[in-house]
Amino acid sequence: MKVIIVGGGQVGSYLASLLLSNGHEIRVIEHRESVFQKLEKELPHDTLVFGNGSDPEVLEKVGIATANVVAAVTGADEINLVVSTLAKMEFGVPRVVARVNNPKNTWLFNSGMGVDIGVNQAELMAHFVVEEMNMKDMFTILKLNRGDYAIVQMKVQPNSRAVNHLLKDLSIPKKTVLIAITRDNATLIPKGDTQILEDDDILALTDSESREALKEIFG
Repeated sequence: MKVIIVGGGQVGSYLASLLLSNGHEIRVIEHRESVFQKLEKELPHDTLVFGNGSDPEVLEKVGIATANVVAAVTGADEINLVVSTLAKMEFGVPRVVARVNNPKNTWLFNSGMGVDIGVNQAELMAHFVVEEMNMKDMFTILKLNRGDYAIVQMKVQPNSRAVNHLLKDLSIPKKTVLIAITRDNATLIPKGDTQILEDDDILALTDSESREALKEIFG
């Protein structure tokens, strides 16, 4: 997958490193000399482009016409919106992700501005805090953009009714898929005859209605 990242600050550099480690083709656009010099020490030189990511000519230079994803993650909302609009409306990029710095600007990050996913860090943090307080033993790892589904992680408690039972004998909600079980640093693919043990880490895809049921089973 080809990903163009506009903004080489902490968010952009971390995202670039993560994507590179997973085998994706990336380009990082950064216009600040001091930040660019830092990136040269952290990332392969052929992934870096010095320039203004809101300039159509710079975007064309990095091959935006063949990009699968554009991530606008600068510290300025106005730049992220310009990049998103250009990427979607001018170059037809299939997937555009934009960082929202000021929560008051969230309403602007919509499909009309070319944004498929607006990542509001303050809202995500607040959501995780409330989620953690409400669910205690269940932590939301990723909330999907469309629909009411999320990927959650939970630890099987000692007094859980799931302990020592086979997965097929547990009443797992219909709108839940168990993705993986981590046990003693090993990852297991959950099957019907998998026995649940104390302290297992469960990774699941589920909707909000099913989370309380999962907590009752594993918590």
